[in-house]
Amino acid sequence: MSDTYKILLCEDDENLGMLLREYLQAKGYEATLCPDGEAGLLAFRSGSYSLCILDVMMPKKDGFTLAREIRATDTETPIIFLTAKNLRDDILEGFKMGADDYITKPFSMEELTLRIEAILRRTSVKKTRDKTNFNIGKYTFDSMKQVLTGPSGSRKLTTKENGLLALLCKNANDILQRDYALSTIWVEEGQFKARSMDVYIAKLRSFLKDDPDVEIINIHGQGYKLVCPITEEEE
Repeated sequence: MSDTYKILLCEDDENLGMLLREYLQAKGYEATLCPDGEAGLLAFRSGSYSLCILDVMMPKKDGFTLAREIRATDTETPIIFLTAKNLRDDILEGFKMGADDYITKPFSMEELTLRIEAILRRTSVKKTRDKTNFNIGKYTFDSMKQVLTGPSGSRKLTTKENGLLALLCKNANDILQRDYALSTIWVEEGQFKARSMDVYIAKLRSFLKDDPDVEIINIHGQGYKLVCPITEEEE
């Protein structure tokens, strides 16, 4: 999972910083090392990062100050603090600054990697859940406008067609559990409409028939899977 992630690493201990950068790069991350808080802020403003690792005690600008300045313009990018301190007040201060995790030195490289992976999994899931625009093979799908556009033109979807296709897209190339889809799309009707969902699945298949690389397949006893090349559409 790590080969697409960029990490901003701010650590004033030269030996530790270089060791961490080399270790992260060996794990497949792109890691930018900055020796102080000022350099870290410049790097953050000029780049796009998946996660920041900030040492608390740095020259020119400490980690807490850097985190406050990052959070002034970016509330989403995860932050992990590194510190030699183990005081409760410092840990609380770190979380007040918007930290996602806090690691006390000394620590193992494996522990750091596992914490990074756990945070990136959570943020990736959240972004997927928040998606409203998708590229589905030769189609584009805007779930906010309820519009599916393909080789034959654009189609305005009904509320249930739109909701079901959005769930399939958010679980693309993975199984969408039948019970979950029923309880999510048909819940307001007071009872699950299994046969109705089968009808809507058939409709969606017909809407997507112009691209042979896109299909909705039945997974016996579980649900459905949208098989396709799919990415988030640029806003």
